[in-house]
Amino acid sequence: MLKKTATIMLLASYVAVSQPTPAHAGFFLVNIINGIFNGSNKSSSSSPQAKPANTNASSVVKIGMRSSQVANVQQYLIKANYLGGKADGIFGYQTLQAVKLFQGDRGLLADGIVGTKTMNALKNFRGTRPQNNSAPRKPSYSRPNPGSSIPDYLYAVPMLATGYTRYDPDCTDYTYRGTYLRRGLCAVDPDVIPLGTRLYVPGYGEAIADDIGGAINGNHIDLAMDTRDEAFEWGRRNVTVYVLPKTK
Repeated sequence: MLKKTATIMLLASYVAVSQPTPAHAGFFLVNIINGIFNGSNKSSSSSPQAKPANTNASSVVKIGMRSSQVANVQQYLIKANYLGGKADGIFGYQTLQAVKLFQGDRGLLADGIVGTKTMNALKNFRGTRPQNNSAPRKPSYSRPNPGSSIPDYLYAVPMLATGYTRYDPDCTDYTYRGTYLRRGLCAVDPDVIPLGTRLYVPGYGEAIADDIGGAINGNHIDLAMDTRDEAFEWGRRNVTVYVLPKTK
């Protein structure tokens, strides 16, 4: 028991001094402490490394990802003249548009997500982009209807939006990127929305993707509020999140 207590104290002090630390950091510490007291079963049935044999989800390449898989996709697109520049491994707006253009030309669902069908099509493609299509090199802004409160944006993403504050249980005063938690910041899944991205959320306003959280996965955004009353009033909403261009 003394060894377990000492381990917990060391973990707590580590979380307190480590940076960067997500505002949701307590979530991870609670899970570790639960494992210490409840015991850990190292069998394949409960091990966090044990995953289903189906690996289709891990092979999907989509907006916001940064990996060698993204670089491979970009190399195929560049070779086929659908994308300009170099393969940097960052799935941004230009790569998204190039993927959609390729998918449309090949008769695939133009959703901008590189799954098995799109990847096989890229690997087996031996031609080049039709001359009547132009490879996207600069972001083209979408302009909302006149009088709309939505600013010019790059693309839109449907998301579940919740609210949180630094006063919530298991939250800290600072975001993952080290910013004091306040309104105008939000937690996202970096595989969907890259950290540092400017966003516009109807009913909330502009926000910077600055934090992450153990429960923030996929198309889920957690909006920072200054008070818990604001967070409760916001509740859970299905919204369209608009990705804004970088400021100059």
